[in-house]
Amino acid sequence: MTDTPIRVLLADDQALVRGALAALLSLEPDLEVVAEVGRGDEVVEAARRTGPDVALVDVEMPGGDGIAATAALADAVPGCRVLVVTTFGRPGYLRRAMEAGASGFVVKDTPARQLAEAVRRVHAGLRVVDPSLAAETLVAGRSPLTARETDVLRAARDGGTVADLAAVVHLSEGTVRNHLSAAIGKTGSRTRAEAVRIAEQNGWL
Repeated sequence: MTDTPIRVLLADDQALVRGALAALLSLEPDLEVVAEVGRGDEVVEAARRTGPDVALVDVEMPGGDGIAATAALADAVPGCRVLVVTTFGRPGYLRRAMEAGASGFVVKDTPARQLAEAVRRVHAGLRVVDPSLAAETLVAGRSPLTARETDVLRAARDGGTVADLAAVVHLSEGTVRNHLSAAIGKTGSRTRAEAVRIAEQNGWL
């Protein structure tokens, strides 16, 4: 146990989950929750204000997802290590989170004692990754989608015409059609809705 408590920031858009995590971690004498936020775009400002040692960041949040927040935190507050704690244990999320600078990745049903230990290990400079998810990630490999194909599929999540998508991603309609066709082929799907679903299930979006 350290003489000075490890300062922890919690970022999760679900208030109940955030509160439960704060309560569980606060039971540990060497951990202190110093900030709680519910949006991805609030993470960096809160970290600058409170100086956490470790940030526990969810993946799916409004205001920018947890992976974008992880990258922003690595740039703005490099002394703060990131442990991604998510409901969605998807291989693509793990790979993207680690590439963005996260030190660990665990799922939310991790027992409280193990989660507290994960915070300590990340703070000590170690990497902590859910072992079954690590194995899945190795098997799954990298996303087959290009950056543009990924952008187009993200835009296609909400439906809309090709013209609608073209306006969102600032590309011509013909280029959008080409990207959609390529993404459908690479995901082995038959429709763009199915391509979106498969890409989301793999954590590529």
